[in-house]
Amino acid sequence: MRRRVLFGAVMILGVGASFALSAERAAAQGPSGAGASAVVHDSSHSMNPMSWLKKDSSDPHDGPALRSEFETKLTPGLQAQGLLGANATTTEACSTFTALYDCLAALHASHNLGVDFNCLRAAMTGVHTSADVSGCKVSDEGKTKVLTSAIRELKPDANAKQATKDAEQQAMNDLKGIGG
Repeated sequence: MRRRVLFGAVMILGVGASFALSAERAAAQGPSGAGASAVVHDSSHSMNPMSWLKKDSSDPHDGPALRSEFETKLTPGLQAQGLLGANATTTEACSTFTALYDCLAALHASHNLGVDFNCLRAAMTGVHTSADVSGCKVSDEGKTKVLTSAIRELKPDANAKQATKDAEQQAMNDLKGIGG
């Protein structure tokens, strides 16, 4: 009887070890079938399900509390540069933008090129606020555009690519200036 129990235990351990080795060999071979090459070469896919959730914005300055704090700090500097009127705030100007950085770049581009900010904002966000945009050459109401495309639409004679690059650098400097 003792031999049977010992033999049974050895058999169970042997089968378990054999199963584990088989699984390890299969895993080492990688996936097979249609689309397997895409899986093998896609190392960016995380196995953490929390990383699969989309975030609203990739801008690190856009958490609700942080964004409000940054907007408050930015307002005096933007007013001093002439980007905002004396009674305007960054919060009001940037309310329709999902990313604060995009709003700052639009403010700078508007100022640099002499384009109405309300028109640029409407073109970039697809949102028409209570501000008068009747004189804007904005098409495709409701569709968003990147800054370069919005500049091309509103000021065709401008070098939109360079204007965007300059405005984005100025926006980055604004954020660095407040510790963002």
